[in-house]
Amino acid sequence: MKENNIKVLKPKIPNDLSVFKLSEENISDYDSISEAIIDKCHLENCNAEKVSFKEAIFKNVVFRDVSLEYSEFTDIRFENCDLSNVNFIESSIHRVEFVNCKLIGINLSESTMRNVVFNQCNGQYSFFRFTNFKQVVFSECELPFADFQESEFSKVEFKNTNMTQSQMYGVKLKGIDFSSCDIDGMAARIEDVKGIIVTPAQAISLASLMGIIIKG
Repeated sequence: MKENNIKVLKPKIPNDLSVFKLSEENISDYDSISEAIIDKCHLENCNAEKVSFKEAIFKNVVFRDVSLEYSEFTDIRFENCDLSNVNFIESSIHRVEFVNCKLIGINLSESTMRNVVFNQCNGQYSFFRFTNFKQVVFSECELPFADFQESEFSKVEFKNTNMTQSQMYGVKLKGIDFSSCDIDGMAARIEDVKGIIVTPAQAISLASLMGIIIKG
């Protein structure tokens, strides 16, 4: 992975982690799990709120029918995990890495993200509505039909990412560089794309937002 233009703080994870077997039986509201490595397990049919995860590594973990609303993830690394359709609404995501994860349909709406990296993740149909992003990088990801409506961006970077048909209504995109990305069909308002950084070809595709008809 190439170096990010935006400085993102990495997760602070101790070397001596305890093995923790994650299951619906050992997670309930207000639980706290820290300094753990969670590897090769399934979490299914779990519904809990305000769970705190700190200083942990998730590897090869599959989440099915999981809702962890209002939870906290601090100093976490998700690696080769399947978080498809997981509900993390209104969660706090701080110093977290998602690496080679399946995030299809994940719901992170109304969350707060600080120092987060998504690298080589599949986030088709993911939801980030009303999320507050600061120092966040999406690198080599698949984000077609992702919904970022009304989110707030501060120091956000997209690199070599597929964002076709993504929803950007109400997102101020000034200064965001999409020149290495596929933004075909990206939906936004005229005022949203003011100051956006794109290639000449991308500028032509965005011209439709302004009602411009380009005659060949």
